Amino acid sequence: QVRLVESGGGLVQAGGSLRLSCTASGLTFVGYVMAWFRQAPGKEREFVSGLRWLNNNTAYADSAKGRFTISRDDATLYLQMDSLKPEDTAVYYCAASTFWNIQTSDSKYYYWGQGTQVTVSS
Repeated sequence: QVRLVESGGGLVQAGGSLRLSCTASGLTFVGYVMAWFRQAPGKEREFVSGLRWLNNNTAYADSAKGRFTISRDDATLYLQMDSLKPEDTAVYYCAASTFWNIQTSDSKYYYWGQGTQVTVSS
């Protein structure tokens, strides 16, 4: 059984930083596209950043470019979030897709974590 587990969320002031982590059981990251999505209250879930494990190819939503960095080591996916803004407040999810390229639609991701709350105060 596949399980993705996010950690690292919390409360931070605007301009601060957080690093999210995602680990997996029942799944080896190699061969998957891994991504971070987020969902704010009353809004649809949106793509934040993705990484193709085999070649470290990455992609970012416009809202994340220049502030967020996706990375990995052998067993963990990370999202370094700097210069955080109140509008970054959301539940952040780790997701895995078997598509070849990085997908921005959440319908293309089969496995999901339970999410970690990020709250940015002004």
